[in-house]
Amino acid sequence: MLNISKQSVDKQVRENYQLHSLETLHTPRSAVILRRWMLVIVVVLLGTLFLPWQQNIDGKGDVSALTPKDRPQNIQNIISGRIEKWLVREGDLVKKGDTLLVISEMKDDYFDPRYPQRLQEQLVAKGDAIKSYRLKIQSLDNQIIALRENNKFSLQKARNKVRQGYAKVTADSTDVLAEQVQVSIAKTRLDRGEEQLNNGGLVSLSEVESRRLKYQEVRAKLVSNQNKLAISRQELINARIELSSINAEYAEKIAKAQSDRSSAFSSLAAGEYEMSQLQNKITNVDIRRGQYFVKAPQEGYVVKSLKAGIGETIKEGESICTLQPSSPEMAVEMYVRAMDVPLIEPGREVRIQFEGWPSLVFSGWPSATVGTFGGTVKVIDKIDNGKGEYRLLITPKVKKGDQEWPKQLRMGSGVIGWVMLEDVPVWYEIWRQLNAFPPTLKKEPKAALKEK
Repeated sequence: MLNISKQSVDKQVRENYQLHSLETLHTPRSAVILRRWMLVIVVVLLGTLFLPWQQNIDGKGDVSALTPKDRPQNIQNIISGRIEKWLVREGDLVKKGDTLLVISEMKDDYFDPRYPQRLQEQLVAKGDAIKSYRLKIQSLDNQIIALRENNKFSLQKARNKVRQGYAKVTADSTDVLAEQVQVSIAKTRLDRGEEQLNNGGLVSLSEVESRRLKYQEVRAKLVSNQNKLAISRQELINARIELSSINAEYAEKIAKAQSDRSSAFSSLAAGEYEMSQLQNKITNVDIRRGQYFVKAPQEGYVVKSLKAGIGETIKEGESICTLQPSSPEMAVEMYVRAMDVPLIEPGREVRIQFEGWPSLVFSGWPSATVGTFGGTVKVIDKIDNGKGEYRLLITPKVKKGDQEWPKQLRMGSGVIGWVMLEDVPVWYEIWRQLNAFPPTLKKEPKAALKEK
């Protein structure tokens, strides 16, 4: 029974004795089957330990867009106002330039409906004033030219007058000298006649008196010529003074004209500045009136209105509604731990599981995984998000046997992803996970080499 001897008595016992208990005793078949299965399982597990396992870095994120222009954006208005009319509903598809809502003015500076026309009138008036300033400057330029010409003529005239004074003084001086000679002659004749009369000479008393009268007449003429000479000299002095004062007089007039010209230039500059301000204000008013109609910056769907109701006020730069672009370039924002970032480089393959799509995931055996989608690392952020995690932007990459990303994806949908690395044995991966070691690479990533 215990199979100690090679001689079996089982058959003889069965033939000679009817032992019911012996008939019921035998080795259970289920134990044999269990033993065989356990052996198979152990062999399979041992074999599995040496199968290749693709290391990966897992992360979570959500669906987004590759470019900022394709991501959801809040529509804002640059001016404050009051909502007068909504022209769209949530969920509507709008094209670029479509009006979303109409607002009215809130600032009292722009209440006047004819405000642009009044500004235009002010602009025309200011333009006329600028023209008058320019004409005044031109007139003053002509006046300065005329004053300078008159200064030349007046100087020439004064110089001629001085020359005439010199000539007159010279002539009067000659007359005085001639009269002095005549006085000397008359004096000599008078003295000679008086002497002869006193000595009983041949000269008569009437002749002496005649000579005395002649002497008095010549002396009177000498005094007259001396007075004329004094007047001529005084006129010459006045002519010289007038010649000297002409430059000062015209310099004063020219300086005054130049001062008026500078004032006119200053007024012209101030007028042009005010005119430029008016033009700027007119342009700003036109642009501001165009902002009463809030328009869609691009084609997309109105997702949510952040302001509701007619008559509600909005501030400058306040968000009005959210717009989702209609045809975004889809991407996935996935966040990974800081310790895993050095192992990732742009171009790495990523397997993605979208929330809402059934899947069976074997992260280390992507070929055996069902329900995941392919992608590639496009961008790795240079800074973290403040929580020690770095963002990866992942774009679609459809390989043979992969499905394209679902068209039903929505912005913000949850995502789980695995960045695929190198192949290692399963036993090594288990050992690495138990020891909390990072994944291994055969060589340094290209991005790190470029930075060096």
